[in-house]
Amino acid sequence: MSGFRKEHDFLGEKDIPDEVYYGIQTLRALENFNITGIPISKEPLFIQAFGYVKKAAAMANRDCGVISPEIADVICRAADRLIAGEYLDQFVTDMIQGGAGTSVNMNVNEVLANVGLEMMGHQKGEYQFLHPNNHINFSQSTNDAYPTAFRLALYRRIENFIGSLEALQQSFARKGEEFKTILKMGRTQLQDAVPMTLGDEFHGFSTTIREDIQRLNEAKMLICEINMGATAIGTSINAPEGYPERVTAYLRELTGIPVVLAEDLIEATCDTGAYVQVSGVLKRCAVKVSKICNDLRLLSSGPRAGINEINLPRMQPGSSIMPGKVNPVIPEVVNQTAYYVIGSDVTITMAAEAGQLQLNVMEPVIAFSLFSSCTYLENACYTLQRKCVDGITANEEVCKNMVMNSIGIVTALNPILGYEESSSIAKEALLTGKSIHDITVIERKRITQEKWNEIYSLENLISPRFINS
Repeated sequence: MSGFRKEHDFLGEKDIPDEVYYGIQTLRALENFNITGIPISKEPLFIQAFGYVKKAAAMANRDCGVISPEIADVICRAADRLIAGEYLDQFVTDMIQGGAGTSVNMNVNEVLANVGLEMMGHQKGEYQFLHPNNHINFSQSTNDAYPTAFRLALYRRIENFIGSLEALQQSFARKGEEFKTILKMGRTQLQDAVPMTLGDEFHGFSTTIREDIQRLNEAKMLICEINMGATAIGTSINAPEGYPERVTAYLRELTGIPVVLAEDLIEATCDTGAYVQVSGVLKRCAVKVSKICNDLRLLSSGPRAGINEINLPRMQPGSSIMPGKVNPVIPEVVNQTAYYVIGSDVTITMAAEAGQLQLNVMEPVIAFSLFSSCTYLENACYTLQRKCVDGITANEEVCKNMVMNSIGIVTALNPILGYEESSSIAKEALLTGKSIHDITVIERKRITQEKWNEIYSLENLISPRFINS
């Protein structure tokens, strides 16, 4: 039967279950913050990043001569276990909390201290040998350790999201190649415009996603600026000389992320502008992927009373009452994910604006929102790619018939007949239901059948060249 150990802070004492590695400040956070029901352990990259931060800090403190090599070694070995993904269940504080992330930082400090104590042959809670504040948190504050770990984890989260976008972009590119000879009608404002190919349309989807990948790669570099060594507000109080540069260099070496020390640590400690920028790019991605999903739903609508140019993979029955109905459920779920991300951008914007003086205490909700947005979008893009785009097929005859029966093809006659007469032909076709071909070639005899064949050949409709005589 497990027992308890007593721990204290300046508010008093509490009984801590012997089996847990966290301590009194983490327990207080558990009691105070029951908001999302999502513990920080659900963001393992965040815990791993904290492991790197604490390890780099121990190494820098050792180099500066402010903690012993023996203590630094224990902290590093304990941190390695966090980096490897161990003890995740000990990170129990809620993702959204008051205190600017202090509870998260102390959760990490207490777990590392107790893991280290066991390595040293001591009992959990025997902090006289290895203390959460005096050793694990040496030369640090929540205000530099938390945002640094957040940025490291966010960098990896963005990399993962980019991977899903790349997979989706390549899927659309493959479909663009597959559909490159399928003639279809282009549309503006949901009205017939001019011919194009289905391949052109899907290639456009690929291009627009590739542009967002570029923007994300640019945005992730903004979060490489860190404020380790700033301690409480950026004045580096309680940090030894040379520590900020050393800890930054160790973090760069340990993680492979090109972090740099901010030039102005006071500004860097209170500024959250990089998060606003990243969130804006995530919102841009969400908006554009959602627009593509709207297009996929429109192009597959019907099948008999809609556009029906493409077929989406049939994933599940679409109705509890209408037999045979199949809905575009994958684009629909991606749409909804996009709406969540767009809403999170508002949360991040307001939280960034709410910073006061030397610190922004709202950073936990920024972290929660950015982690969620990256994760949900990553999942959505893989879902869209694997369960929808890869399996799309084209209804080639439907596409072609829509082109040849469309009024929009009259636009190709403008260089020969002029806008006014082309408009007259279009008007008559709309009123009578006659084809553009019959009015132009047979009734009005404005061009020959040979010229019609030249203008409206598959080759010329797919890759138009200028014909004016």
